[in-house]
Amino acid sequence: MPDPLTTPATELPVRRLGPEDLSRCLALSEDRAWAREERKWLFLLENAEVYAIDAPSGDLAGTVTLTRYGMAAAGIGMMLVATRYGGRGLGRRLMTHVLDAAGDATVFLWATEFGRPLYEKLGFEALGVTEARVGRLRTGHDPVLSRPADLDADLGALLALDGEVFGADRADLLARLFAFAEEVRVTEDESGLTGYAVSWRSVDTLFIGPVVADGEAVARALVTDLARKAGGLVRIEAERARPGLLDWLGERGLSQAFSTSFMVHGGRPVPGDRTRMFAPMMLATG
Repeated sequence: MPDPLTTPATELPVRRLGPEDLSRCLALSEDRAWAREERKWLFLLENAEVYAIDAPSGDLAGTVTLTRYGMAAAGIGMMLVATRYGGRGLGRRLMTHVLDAAGDATVFLWATEFGRPLYEKLGFEALGVTEARVGRLRTGHDPVLSRPADLDADLGALLALDGEVFGADRADLLARLFAFAEEVRVTEDESGLTGYAVSWRSVDTLFIGPVVADGEAVARALVTDLARKAGGLVRIEAERARPGLLDWLGERGLSQAFSTSFMVHGGRPVPGDRTRMFAPMMLATG
């Protein structure tokens, strides 16, 4: 096997990973001081395309994920390079591989400040900043305004709403997310569904996302109702362009953990109606 320390990065082989590589992915996360998120990694290995460069030791030198939404859009995430191989071009090698694989799709990602310079060199442009908010969300005495989704009766309407808002087909991934989720809730009025949101667990934290809603009041209701069963920390990602929602999350006990830049490749327009997208599924998938 070529040694990443001596072989030019452009010549390093990239391979697709599977669930059998879970322990290597977790070890790489720990190397970069990321949480050991076993459930999330397994979800990605089973439902997205996870690519890697192997190290001679048998560990992973770097990873990246590509999540496809039909032919229209694709999300990139989990860009990680082992500490000992940093600065050698492995990140660029992995990114060019998945960009080639994405073809003509609109490609987006959430970038840390550390990764943003590479993405800018590869043609990504920042469209906004997203804050990860974490804490124990106080639900208070707010009335319950949403209901659990009936994934037999509601599925068609829920997927239609998501398709309008996201602008690409992610029906297959959502079906798998619903099976993986802690809870799926919806809001409705006389005309039909007005929003939906999903909660799922990783380590000791309840993640909330995606959150799709006709307005901020609906989004708040969905987040509140999902958080009632948290039993601990809650995490949600929200754009700085939504100061009202961020202020409300702060008042309810969620503080900023870190921020990322939402970036799109090649100046392409973002599909769908982002005005109704209040939180992504997860930063790794979009």
